[in-house]
Amino acid sequence: MKLSRNVPLNAMRVLESAARHLSFTKAGEELGMTQTAVSYQIKLLEDFVGAPLFLRKPRQVALTETGELLAGRASQAFSILATAVEEARNRTADILIISCTTTFAHQWLAKRLGVFQARHPQIAVQLALSNEIVDFSRTNVDIGIRWGKGDWPGLISRRIMRLDFAPVVSPTLAATIGGMKHPSDILKLPIISPNDRWWKHWFAEAGVTETDLDSRTRSDFGIQNLEAQAAIAGHGVAIVNPVHFAEDIASGRLLQPFDLVCNDGHDYWLVHTEARRNVAKIKAFTEWMQEEFPTET
Repeated sequence: MKLSRNVPLNAMRVLESAARHLSFTKAGEELGMTQTAVSYQIKLLEDFVGAPLFLRKPRQVALTETGELLAGRASQAFSILATAVEEARNRTADILIISCTTTFAHQWLAKRLGVFQARHPQIAVQLALSNEIVDFSRTNVDIGIRWGKGDWPGLISRRIMRLDFAPVVSPTLAATIGGMKHPSDILKLPIISPNDRWWKHWFAEAGVTETDLDSRTRSDFGIQNLEAQAAIAGHGVAIVNPVHFAEDIASGRLLQPFDLVCNDGHDYWLVHTEARRNVAKIKAFTEWMQEEFPTET
């Protein structure tokens, strides 16, 4: 039996209140109903049960044996429901679920998230790594960190980081062709993910009008972190966001052979629903991110 389709739950709530007060009038005051509405709900429940639940006396009511039994069980049931709801509210209040791209999580968020958690030890953080755009109405995600133009309907978007791009390569691999003096020299080496649209954009900005990108094997790593690791291993030239791999460039594991850095209008954004903008855990995280990226927000 499906409870919601068979048991008049609103009438059960009215019964529980009327049984506690032994008064239809006081039950109505508690529930925001008229005495007539309370009487109607009790009559509806009596018809459903098939037995009287109250003895109506002048200026007072008394529970029948059946009414006392049903009211007691109803009180227990509502108490269990109230506890369950409170536990659910506490759980969701303490856990912040962040949908984030894999690269941003590995190269930025994971290295700094401890600062946020030290400041807000009562908030546990769960990362849901995905390059797909999540639907907030269908998931329990609280905040998204996604790349794009910030024009998602129904969401509050704050830009947090420019998503620039430029080629990077292992210094050892670059040395095999005598170094790189002109952007076209990149075409002398294997290119990682040659079908990435960033490549055509960057070569066009660099003034290289003829490339063989379309004729190369269309391998695609799909994630900047993997592409950078392949470049460090000497397997080819990758095109990534230099900010993400600044430590690798500074240490010499990667070489950014040209100063030209491009941007196609797609940046990193912090997003959440308008309706939940004042939820404490969401406010705490957005305020922290604003401190981390003061020039972008």
